[in-house]
Amino acid sequence: MNSPESPIPHSAPRTPRWLRRYPGIYLALWKNSVAREMGFKSNFLLWIVVEVLWFGLQLSFISVLYLHTDTIGTWTKWEVVLLIGASHFIQQIYQAFFLINCTNLSELVRTGKLDFLLLLPVNTRFIVSLRQVDLGGFVNATLAVGVMIYALIQLHLTVTLLQIIGFLMLCLSGILIHYSLMFLLASISFWTVRAQGIVWGYYNLFNIARMPDDAFRGVFKAVFTFAIPMLLVSNVPARVLTDKLRSPGQILLLLAMCAFCMVISELGWRQSLKHYTSASS
Repeated sequence: MNSPESPIPHSAPRTPRWLRRYPGIYLALWKNSVAREMGFKSNFLLWIVVEVLWFGLQLSFISVLYLHTDTIGTWTKWEVVLLIGASHFIQQIYQAFFLINCTNLSELVRTGKLDFLLLLPVNTRFIVSLRQVDLGGFVNATLAVGVMIYALIQLHLTVTLLQIIGFLMLCLSGILIHYSLMFLLASISFWTVRAQGIVWGYYNLFNIARMPDDAFRGVFKAVFTFAIPMLLVSNVPARVLTDKLRSPGQILLLLAMCAFCMVISELGWRQSLKHYTSASS
């Protein structure tokens, strides 16, 4: 028997179960993705080459464009090069984690494979969104970082640690916006069965994010700022690195749009699952 003076032992605080479980699941998904990519090395390398050529074509287009003008709005040549680099970085990181999973959702619904994922003792959206990883996206994102660094050197700009952290946080917000909207569009497959065309149509709009927001006016700019926030996704992070932010309002708008898109996407997903009747029904 413990004496009254004996201290009552306290158990150490336990890490939440999901915090220990989900990283392990995601690590297993990564291992599976690496094994898959290494099984098709030629396809992996070819896709990287295609992305590099496409990136180079965009930079070449800007070089030709600036042979005929000094600025686009308030953006100089190397500021636009940095913007294209930031946009490519965001796109490639998004592509690495989410693109193939969003585009495959309609196939899961059509073939009934979603039934098996629904039975797994894990959050269904987690497993649907992160089943596969495109490792080539990380290689191409590294190239984009190199282009941004070179552009900063040409601009004679020295960025601070705070700017880098802000840039990365805003890039994360942009990636989550793309993921939320594309996943919401992919959820249409619960009604139409096939939704790849809609999903890839949204992906093609990524090209708009590479252009300076000052180049747009009127309804077009309003639509791609508020309805489909393409112009916010890359322009705001690039403005942070180049000290072109007019006010913190643009940062707050990007963060607000990120939160809004994530909420709408989750509501759409839950409503879609209610509509799903499984392949055996």
